[in-house]
Amino acid sequence: MSGAEEREPGAGGPAASSSSAASSSSAGLGEAAGPVAAAGPEEPGLLLGGARPHAEPGADPDAPPKKRLKVAGAGGAEGSVKLEERLYSVLCCTVCLDLPKASVYQCTNGHLMCAGCFIHLLADARLKEEQATCPNCRCEISKSLCCRNLAVEKAVSELPSECGFCMRQFPRSLLERHQKEECQDRVTQCRYKRIGCPWQGPYHELTVHEAECTHPTKTGNELMEILDEMDQTHKKEMQLYNSIFSLLSFEKIGYTEVQFRPYRTDDFITRLYYETPRFTVLNQTWVLKARVNDSERNPNLSCKRTLSFQLILKSKISSPMECSFLLLKGPYDDVKINPVIYHFVFTNENNETEYVPLPIIDSVECNKLLAAKNINLRLFIFQIQK
Repeated sequence: MSGAEEREPGAGGPAASSSSAASSSSAGLGEAAGPVAAAGPEEPGLLLGGARPHAEPGADPDAPPKKRLKVAGAGGAEGSVKLEERLYSVLCCTVCLDLPKASVYQCTNGHLMCAGCFIHLLADARLKEEQATCPNCRCEISKSLCCRNLAVEKAVSELPSECGFCMRQFPRSLLERHQKEECQDRVTQCRYKRIGCPWQGPYHELTVHEAECTHPTKTGNELMEILDEMDQTHKKEMQLYNSIFSLLSFEKIGYTEVQFRPYRTDDFITRLYYETPRFTVLNQTWVLKARVNDSERNPNLSCKRTLSFQLILKSKISSPMECSFLLLKGPYDDVKINPVIYHFVFTNENNETEYVPLPIIDSVECNKLLAAKNINLRLFIFQIQK
């Protein structure tokens, strides 16, 4: 007992001293915290909620609630901005590094390509006689191997984008409608443009301009001059349709679906060209040939791409055969072609037309044709009988 009694004071000594130190420490903390609590919102160095501006984001979870609130608020604001930036970098096209504007395609490994770049890669591969590959992982890509990524298309459509007129931000899916119909700063033209008013300006100034526009007060002679110019322009536009209507009244008319297939020349530096199988129209045998950029040496290095074609008569004829012909898009293709009528007189000695332009709208449409496995068009031939 005496030994235990002797040890109790020794054992209780450090405990008592530590508890007294803790109480004195907590008392010190209480005294130090007292002025802060008393200062409240009047102290200029404090943020909302009583947190100090020098508090670090990596706070202890056991820290006071006010300090954790400040850290969460600051981290949330920075996190939202960084998330948006990360989405832009994750959802962008691997070729042009821009957000897709329409369809999104992906390779078998999931790398994304916008529709324009995807078609361009396929067209380049066709021109170079190579297999198209993904720029990231070099796996093979084609229209049959790649598929659209609808989830990415919807995600991109919801990302904010800035209006080029009013600088406000809208979801990308609503931006086009806003710029065309709703934006008050969009560029518009005067309603009297057709009678010569050249004014262009923001939409919110249109009403004021039209109230002051002098063109509605033009004299009859001035209006007649403007109408004459409009009639000339309209006449040129209608000339093609009038020609087609007159050709449709001919006795001998033939048309067929033609399929251009890609081939290579036998030259040392091979060149891409297209040719159709033989087909029969108007009881004659024909062939169509086409070439890219008029057989330019390296059309894959050119941004501007065109197609030209020639019509070849394979049959022997007893007398000259005068024909008009035109190519239109096939029934299942979405390529845009402006119809142009060509004329030629076929003989046994002169049975091939010159190469004439295939009237596609631009290089984008040309790339669509080149990216396809075959080019499907519709040919009309009208025989002119005198």
